[in-house]
Parts: sequence; structure tokens; C-alpha cells
Amino acid sequence: MDWLKEHPEVRTIRVAAADLNGVARGKRIPARFASKVFTEGTRFPFSVMNLDIWGEDIEDSPLVFETGDCDGLLMPTERGFMPMPWLSSPTALLPIWMFHMDGRPYAGDPRQALARVVDRYKAAGLSAVVATELEFFLIDDSGKTLRVPPSPRSGKRRTGGETLSLRALDTFDAFFTALYDACEEMDIPADTAISEAGPGQFEINLMHQADPLKAADDTWLFKMLVKGLARSHGFAASFMAKPYDIWAGNGMHTHFSVLDAEGKNIFNDGGSKGSDALRHAVGGCMAALPGSTLIFAPHENSYDRLVPNAHAPTGIGWAYENRTAALRIPASGPAARRIEHRVAGGDVNPYLMIAAILGAALIGIEDKIDPGDPIVGNAYAQGLAQLPATWNMAINNFAEDPLIRRIFDTELVENFLMTKRQEIHYMAELSDQEQTELYLDTV
Repeated sequence: MDWLKEHPEVRTIRVAAADLNGVARGKRIPARFASKVFTEGTRFPFSVMNLDIWGEDIEDSPLVFETGDCDGLLMPTERGFMPMPWLSSPTALLPIWMFHMDGRPYAGDPRQALARVVDRYKAAGLSAVVATELEFFLIDDSGKTLRVPPSPRSGKRRTGGETLSLRALDTFDAFFTALYDACEEMDIPADTAISEAGPGQFEINLMHQADPLKAADDTWLFKMLVKGLARSHGFAASFMAKPYDIWAGNGMHTHFSVLDAEGKNIFNDGGSKGSDALRHAVGGCMAALPGSTLIFAPHENSYDRLVPNAHAPTGIGWAYENRTAALRIPASGPAARRIEHRVAGGDVNPYLMIAAILGAALIGIEDKIDPGDPIVGNAYAQGLAQLPATWNMAINNFAEDPLIRRIFDTELVENFLMTKRQEIHYMAELSDQEQTELYLDTV
């Protein structure tokens, strides 16, 4: 409540939780009721955490009519109140997550799923350090064709990508200045920004966090902030996996390391290759990739990104300092030895993504899974086992892979499967343009 007390100008608050697709679901509440919400929480039906991408109930879900569409209790996360700088009037956001009425965590809540994985690390005397890299496009979607917004300075539009171009960054300097200011207000540790390979495409890295829940919160809130702030500047921002057919898509790469009870990086053996624990974590991530691809590529459009020679991995392999591999060990000092997981698109739910990565890595460490030899050279030309190439394949693999049920509670697995099966059924009725319009702002 401290932040809210310091900002008496705030007249309304929003309470919001991430559903299985990472979409913010919540309420608008007058600020005079904020203290009650903060101490007592609020209520949503459990089914709200399990809506499809259109925001519709899942047909035949036991969370709806079978149980009377009963409520869960949503309580504030550790984050507390924060500003919503993209809105015109002073407004506070209170992130929340779901519990049963008796105080038990609700297993179908994606943030609770990540907390469950974090607890498994704690039980093993370990903790994870996590950072995410988020790619997004700035887009003029006012016409039938998506285009890069005109430069606020010259009125001209870029026609191609400008990798690491300062000119591209400077073109939207007012937006990025406002974005960094907003990140400071919201305690989101935004670091380096670069111009990427697509027209109007950028990447911003978030700093490493010793708390995976904080890292996931930061990522979820950052996506919300970027999309909202872009609209206030007169254009759209999208984390959609593949807005343009001819340009590279949006990825969300995740870097992580694992610390022991003394705070020492268990991936560090003092050398350049890393420890057996690093190899085993890689092995776990590789073993889980066929089943967990649905987490990393959750939408129909996601699979347009996962194609050969498009700066997104398609094969299941690992390598040192090689960006064509699904799992990359970046060059670093020994103490910073880490794994970069490169499969996820920008359209993911960050809580499920980080839970899937850390959960698979812990299985690899526990089971001492050997990843085999690292690849050298172009991963697309290695003849590697492949990630699921279609949404339907990924859904089936997610349903059948026993490693998934070691990472996620059965209820969340079944809810996610029902969601994706409903979406794939109804998505077939939409044109490509209708799908783009749906995904552009939603994910």
C-alpha cells in the first residue's frame, strides 16, 4: 500500500492476473476500496484463468457448468501497487494470483505453476537466476497492410530491417525514452535496447534476477507496458511470433544459471566448457523440447516463426556460442556461466515459459541426462531431431510427454490442452488477416 499512499491523485486501480495465454484478466476498482482489495483480495471464477484466446469459456471444461463456475480467491503478489504509465489518468495496477478459498494455491494459475517449480529448486538446495530478452515490432495497423510507423521526425517509413541501427532507435527516441522512464516507475529492470532485423523490430533485455517469479513478473508487465505505451504514441507494438511473412519473427530468449545453497553457480567448473551440471541441465531441456514446444510456441502463428534459416531454431541441439542452436552456451566468464534457451517466441506466457525451462533443467540435473556432443556450425544443416513443425503436433506431444507432467500439475496440463484444442478448432475458420488482427494486440 505504500506506493498508493504516496500517490493520492490515483482514483482507480486495476487488479490483474495472467491467464494460461498470458492475457491480463482483471477488474477496475475505485481507489477508495484499494485497502480492502489489498488485504482481502478479490474473486474471479476459476474458469477465468482458462479462457481461450478470444476470452471465451472452454467448452466442456469442468471449471464451468460442472462445478457451478465457482470462484477462486485472488490475492496480491509480492509486487504490490504500481503505476500504469500508458494510461492518460493516474491509475494503479495490483498484480494478483489465484488460490482456493481455503488458501491452497490454485494449480491452474500459471504463476502458481512457476512457484511450484521454484519450490522444487528450494527443496533441492538450489535457486535459479533468470533473464529474458524480448523482441517486438512497432507497427502501423491503421490500414489493411501492416507497415512500420512513419518516423515522428521525418514522416518517412523504413522499408527494411536495420540490425543494430542507431538511426532506427533514434527514429522512435520519444517512445523509448518514455518506455525506460515507465520501466523505472514500475521497477522493471530494462537494460539494452537494439534495432533488430525486421522493419520496426526492436529487442530489449531485462536484467538477470535471482528470483524467477520476479523475472516472469517483469516480463509479463513489460509486454503489457510496451503494448499500452505504443498505443498512446499512435501506433501498435506486437510480440506476435510472426507479423510479417518475409521477415524474421519475434523471439523471447531466456538466460539462466543455477546457484547452490552458498550462492555459487553450479554451471561453473572454472573452465570454458562448464560443469557436468550444466550439461545435465542442457540434457533435460533437450529431452523436454518435443513436449514443451507448445509452451514456447502456443499459437497457430507461432509455427510460421519456427522454420529453417529464419533466425529461430528448428532442431533439437546445443552448442557453444552458436545462435543457430536451440540451446546456446554464451561466451562468458566462468562465474557467469549460463544457458540460453532460444526456442520461445514473443507470444508466450512468461510464467509457463520459465517454468518449462527451469523444470526441464532440474529434471536433467536430477536424472543426470547426457545431452550428447555439442554441434558445430549451422544447426539447420546438421540432420538433428526436429521440434514439432505444426501446432497440432505440438499439442499431441504436450499431451503425451511424461516429462511435462513432472513439471506441471495435471490440472494445468489438462486445462491448457482443452484451451489449445478449442483454439485450433475455431482458428481454422479465420482468414490469415483475421488471425493477424487477433494475435497482433492480444499476445
